[in-house]
Amino acid sequence: MDAAHDLLDALGSCRRVLLTGPVQPDGDSLGACLALQRVLRTHAIDCDVTGAASYRYRGLPGIEGLVADDALEGYDGVVVLDGDRHRLPPGATRAFADARVRGIIDHHGSTKQDGYTHFWLAPDVGSTCEMLFHAFRVRDEVIDAEVAHCLYAGVVFDTGGFRYSNTRPSTHQLASDLLALGIDHAQICMDILMDRRMEGVRAAGRVLESAVVACDGRLMLGAVPLALQDELGLVDGDLEGLVESLLHIQGVEVSALGIELPDGQVKLSFRSRGRVDVASLARRLSAAGGGHAKAAGARVVDDLPSTRRRIIGLVTDLL
Repeated sequence: MDAAHDLLDALGSCRRVLLTGPVQPDGDSLGACLALQRVLRTHAIDCDVTGAASYRYRGLPGIEGLVADDALEGYDGVVVLDGDRHRLPPGATRAFADARVRGIIDHHGSTKQDGYTHFWLAPDVGSTCEMLFHAFRVRDEVIDAEVAHCLYAGVVFDTGGFRYSNTRPSTHQLASDLLALGIDHAQICMDILMDRRMEGVRAAGRVLESAVVACDGRLMLGAVPLALQDELGLVDGDLEGLVESLLHIQGVEVSALGIELPDGQVKLSFRSRGRVDVASLARRLSAAGGGHAKAAGARVVDDLPSTRRRIIGLVTDLL
C-alpha cells in the first residue's frame, strides 16, 4: 500500500491532475478514472478525466464531463489507470510527457516501470477499481453512491460479471460493501455487459459464421474487416464480448479477434482458458502488447490475413 499512498499524496501537491486510460478505455479504466476523480475533488484537487467512452458507459456518474483528447493542456500531474503510457491517445501522451507527477495505477502483470515517477502495480488484484477501493478504505476516503457505482462497474467488467478466475472471496466482499451503498447491480450489469445495438448483434453473427478454426479446434479466430464495419455502421462498444464468445465454443483453448483499423493497423484481442498465456502471445506480436495470462491485447501494422497466419503459427508453438 506504500505505492498507493505515495502516488495519492503526490497528487495532493498538484495544481491540475489528468486521469486517463488507454485508447478505447474499458469499464475498469473508466470506472477507476471517474471514481478517483470524485475522491480527489473532495480534497479540492482540480481533476479532469479524458477518454473516448462507448455507449455502454453512459450510466457512469461523471461520464458527461470527459475532456476531449485534443483539449488537454496545463496538467502537472497525469495518472494512467488500467493500462500503460505506451497506449495513450496523442493528447494524453503529450500531457503525460509534460507532467511533473507521472503515475500509473494498474493490475496487469505485463506493465513495466518505465517513465513513471510513481508506480502502483498490483497484478494479484482482479481490477484497478478493486485496487482503488482498498486504498480508499485504508485512507478513510468517502465512498458515496457515485464512487461506488464507478468502482462496481469496473469490477463487474473485469470479472465478467463475477464469472472469471480473478473473482475471489475478497471480490464478493467488496461487491457486498458497494451494494450496501445503494447502487443498482442489475442496471450496471445490463449497461456494461449485456446491452447490445442491433448492428452489433448482426456483426457478431457475421464474425462467428466466418470464424477460422485452427490448431485442431483449439484456436478460434474472428475478423472484423473495415468493409463490414462500414456496411453495418459499427461504433465503439458494438464488438464488446465477441472474443469471449469465440472462446466459449467447446474444445477451444484460445480465441483471437482482429479488428481492422483505418490507419493500417489491426487491433487484436485474445482470450485463453489457461493453457496458453495470451499476454506472452500479445508481446510476441507487438512490443506494446500485453495484459493478463487469460486476457490480453495488441496492435500490429499488418493486414488481417497475414496477422491471422502469424497468430496461428505462434499458438501452434505455444500449444
